[in-house]
Formats: sequence, structure tokens, C-alpha cells
Amino acid sequence: MKSDEDQIQELVTAWMTASRNGDVNTVLNLMTDDVIFLVPGRAPMRKEEFATVAKAQAREDAAKIDGSSEIQEIKVLGEWAFMWTRLKVVATPSDGSATVERAGYTLTILRKEKGRWLLARDANLLAPVQHAGA
Repeated sequence: MKSDEDQIQELVTAWMTASRNGDVNTVLNLMTDDVIFLVPGRAPMRKEEFATVAKAQAREDAAKIDGSSEIQEIKVLGEWAFMWTRLKVVATPSDGSATVERAGYTLTILRKEKGRWLLARDANLLAPVQHAGA
């Protein structure tokens, strides 16, 4: 049987792969129904709004999303866990305009439901990446 930490690492891998592939349904199935996303400069986002945004980003003519997530720490406390990660997201527009890269840290709270770890809360501190000479 896989450890809780291994299961959480698999969730992160599945999330990143599904995001890269525009597989919104898989991403939605990796979160609780009462999930809340916190991002700078906007009100908290719940699952329904996340789904709307994700579906728009998965359209054929939308920017292609790629990135990486490096887990820095996972702590499991019964049916709850938290982790913090270093996240990089790169959006490459289909119209040939400039690629947008954001990077920073996230703090995520997970909850185990019916034996599966799911994302329940996420605080995202991503900021635009400035490249030398840009």
C-alpha cells in the first residue's frame, strides 16, 4: 500500500499532467466540492468558477499551459495534510504573442475523502517571471 505522501505526490503529478493536456474533468476530480483557491488581487475562487476558467483555458484556440511543481514539504495529520510547493506555470498563446511565465510558492491543504487525497484549499503566490534583458 502506498504511503499518504506517495499518494499526494501522485495527485500533484496527475494535476500537472491533466493541466498540460487540457483535461479539465480530471483536474476537477482531484479537488473537494468545497475547494477554495486564494490568489493575489482577487476574491477567493470556488470550484464552479475554477471549472469555468479551466474550460476556457482548455479550448483549442487557448494558450497552451505547461509547468512544473516541486514539492518542498508534505505533512500528514490524520485525514488532513498540507504541503508547500515551488510552482512554475508557462502559458504559450496560440496566436504567437509572448509567452507568459509565472512562478512562486503555493500552500495547499488536502483532505482525504473515501480513501483519496483531494485538494481542499490552495493559496497561490505566483508572480510574473522577469527574464534578463526583457
